[in-house]
Amino acid sequence: MSPAVFTNRQQRNRESTMSKILIGITALALLALHPYPATAKPVSGIAAIVNDEIITTQELDKEYLQLQKEADKAPVSDKSGLRGAALNRLVEKKLIEQKIRELDIKVTDEEVRLAIEDVKKQNNLTQENLEQALAAQGMTFAQYRGQLKEQLERLRLMSQEVRSKVQVGEREMRDYYQANLASYGGSELYSARHIFLKVDKKGGAEELAKAQARAAEVLAKARAGEDFAALAKKYSDDPAAAKDGGDLGTFKRTDMLPEIGDTVAALKPGEVSAVVQSPAGLHIIKLEQKKQEAGRPFEEVKDAIEDVLYKKKSDERFAQWVKELRAGAAIELR
Repeated sequence: MSPAVFTNRQQRNRESTMSKILIGITALALLALHPYPATAKPVSGIAAIVNDEIITTQELDKEYLQLQKEADKAPVSDKSGLRGAALNRLVEKKLIEQKIRELDIKVTDEEVRLAIEDVKKQNNLTQENLEQALAAQGMTFAQYRGQLKEQLERLRLMSQEVRSKVQVGEREMRDYYQANLASYGGSELYSARHIFLKVDKKGGAEELAKAQARAAEVLAKARAGEDFAALAKKYSDDPAAAKDGGDLGTFKRTDMLPEIGDTVAALKPGEVSAVVQSPAGLHIIKLEQKKQEAGRPFEEVKDAIEDVLYKKKSDERFAQWVKELRAGAAIELR
């Protein structure tokens, strides 16, 4: 192996239920809301009618302001459609509220109390701390409790109408595992050869130009189909190439100099790279094999994968469910 291409890093070496997770996430999200003022204001007009229930322009203005705040925190370049998005969100919220009433979905006071206790525990808050945090956002504890109850009702609706219809199979999980091994500690391993052309730094631009011309000739031969190992033995300035034909062995991307590692990672097996310049000189690289190193065993990460796929499929099913809900509703946008 050529020491010129390796770095000194070469030797570096689901427990909660889904409902509890969802409650925790939702409750925590409520803490970050910018609530509307409790004082009532005159209704200035009608923005939409959803199954004979009204969405006011006041509600739309507030939702629009909330979306603007969210957009300011995200890399959104085009904000021209925010008002339409706000109205769509209010329509969907109204449809969900109506469905909750239709299905007579209830959340008990005890369930709300337990959810609040969970929020306090996760955030290491006392009751006084929680009320102070809410007050800083212009929200009373009673308002927070009411909003949390609404969120829990929506979660129950989602569980009944969406999540109960979602299933994740063993084969799906194994396929996901194989496609994402790098996420579970499995690095890609490469086997490659290279032809190294040394550049005398003292020779300046003229020496570099000569080496580049020579490299171009060798690259043309390699891409024309000549045996790469034989070319390495003949042209490489790596002393080991005379014996091993420029064999770099098996390595990880991070084992190599960035110029080499990045180039190898972009190649397909059998491909020959363009001429690559590194601090050591010029390189022509041929990737011979790429494979995935085994990481954490499937059984160890199975629950986490199930959660990922369950959420993805739930989100897709929810989007379809809302689409069907809208299709069956009488909606008039003003």
